[in-house]
Amino acid sequence: MADVLASLRSLMSSHSPPLHALLVPSEDYHQSEYVSARDKRRQFVSGFTGSAGLALITMKEALLWTDGRYFLQATQQLSDQWKLMRIGEDPAVEIWMADNFPEDAAVGIDPWCISIDTAQRWEHAFAKKGQKLVQTKTNLVDEAWKNRPPLEANPVVIHPLEFSGRSVADKLSDLRGKLTQEKACGIIVTALDEVAWLYNVRGTDVSYNPVVHSFAIVTTSSAFYYVDKRKLSIEVRTYFQDNGIEIKEYGDVITDVSLLASYQLGTPSLSGEEQNGEVKGAESTNGGCNVIWADPGACSYALYTKLKSDKVILKQSPIALAKALKNPVELDGLRNAHIRDGAAVVQYLVWLDNQMQQIYGASGYFSERETKSQGVPNEGEKLTEVTVSDKLESFRASKEHFRGLSFPTISSVGPNAAIIHYGPQPESCAELNPDNIYLFDSGAQYLDGTTDITRTVHFGTPSAHEKACYTAVLKGHINLGNARFPNGTNGHALDILARIPLWKDGLDYRHGTGHGIGSYLNVHEGPHLISFRPQARNVPLQASMTVTDEPGYYEDGNFGIRLENVLVVKNADTKFNFGDKGYLSFEHITWAPYQKKLINPTLLTPGEVDWLNNYHAKCRDILMPYLENPEMEWLKLATEPINA
Repeated sequence: MADVLASLRSLMSSHSPPLHALLVPSEDYHQSEYVSARDKRRQFVSGFTGSAGLALITMKEALLWTDGRYFLQATQQLSDQWKLMRIGEDPAVEIWMADNFPEDAAVGIDPWCISIDTAQRWEHAFAKKGQKLVQTKTNLVDEAWKNRPPLEANPVVIHPLEFSGRSVADKLSDLRGKLTQEKACGIIVTALDEVAWLYNVRGTDVSYNPVVHSFAIVTTSSAFYYVDKRKLSIEVRTYFQDNGIEIKEYGDVITDVSLLASYQLGTPSLSGEEQNGEVKGAESTNGGCNVIWADPGACSYALYTKLKSDKVILKQSPIALAKALKNPVELDGLRNAHIRDGAAVVQYLVWLDNQMQQIYGASGYFSERETKSQGVPNEGEKLTEVTVSDKLESFRASKEHFRGLSFPTISSVGPNAAIIHYGPQPESCAELNPDNIYLFDSGAQYLDGTTDITRTVHFGTPSAHEKACYTAVLKGHINLGNARFPNGTNGHALDILARIPLWKDGLDYRHGTGHGIGSYLNVHEGPHLISFRPQARNVPLQASMTVTDEPGYYEDGNFGIRLENVLVVKNADTKFNFGDKGYLSFEHITWAPYQKKLINPTLLTPGEVDWLNNYHAKCRDILMPYLENPEMEWLKLATEPINA
């Protein structure tokens, strides 16, 4: 890591103008949360593997900003050359830079890897002291990264109507209707999942996310797809042609954005050539149109600088909400995918329960008797966080429409479970221990839906404190899942419902409570959230959205607890309808038992007991047809009613 920093500092010094600092974000050219191996620049320079973070390298210091999910992980992964900056506790990066850099300081960025919003926020902060943001012509990290993974030409795959539920023609028609409402000539679509959803295609360019490195430009009369053409079969090329979409090379997007901007009074044909900064040969086809739509949170600063700032609509892409509002085919697919996924999770728990008893003499999933240790197991017999997560994947892989995991499985024992986004590695992961809590947060990609579930279990005798904490998390989980609320309510208003039972005991957690989930797309999907973060105020929850319900509690050095189900927002039947707003509620579509051994029933209300027993009864009814006899017997025991 020292060599990397030294190399970057040398490049900064030789840059014209010389750079006082270099910013290295986590994002790729599409502002993605999860990126391909060759785009993990921030991870390469810092050694920190979390999905969220921002590195700042000066001539003398190296700092990394990240959020509460990763405080503990970053502390463990960063070398002593790095300083951890805790978002929400330490000054924001733009404030730190403005306060610590001299006037006229030059801070380097790759404009492809930061959004319009971010660049403008930094520029505003710098302007107060005469500092400047310098766009580097090449990415300096790429120059220092000698063994950077190569580009891959992974095939683009058509996502058929039986799973997507809506045709490309319908989606383009709706999008053009939005353009007309905003009096816009066209829109630049940069988010990978939005491009995939709009054109009903999928790919494997980013691990765990079935997307393709691509852009789209849609005008009132044309549509374009920017992609490495090596990824396209004859069938896929014909598919795009049949849908009236012109295929262009991935790198052509920068020229075509310039072309789009050059005719602000009409929709360009995008057929001209750029010469000396001017476009020749383009023709206007829609007089009276004078603005281009760009999402300020998803569009790169590099593309924005090709547009005229007074002729741009900086507004969230309309595709984000359209994608979040699942159609009936997508909702049925998600329900079916979660049933198969729930069966896989139960099969895994049955297997793991048997293994823990056979290898470690554990008291098991159901019993609270003291563990009868058989001593250290043979080397070939021991279970590790990685080997058991591999087994979970194998159960999922046996299910219909399985296409891979939806994110790296968080398989964590004891103290590791306190690391919110822990990623076990084969060479360093922990062995399972019947005396410690085990947390697994996992999900899969199926052609008909994306899943995400967390369960926390104990195979020995949990302490009274562990049971009290688990029960508090469960109470918050139930409290949110049972909510009824008026139309127009956002996720910021609902977040507190999951925290109240924890706050009662002085407990809390540093992550949001819920995120949207894709339909065979990204496991984290906006634009809505259930969170304490301000952005959760931006979009109200609406019927047919999906959202997770995942409160937790993490005790550094001891254990972690999280429970997570996927919910569908639905219309609610209420006795009254104050203000004629209409009311909403949630439908659980995740099916797997909560461990009764970790629950203290005396801490549950009668209503919570009824909910738990009803949920477990549904688990039995829904999952039994997918299980074999021994698994069915196990599930019956796991879902027997409890008494308050």
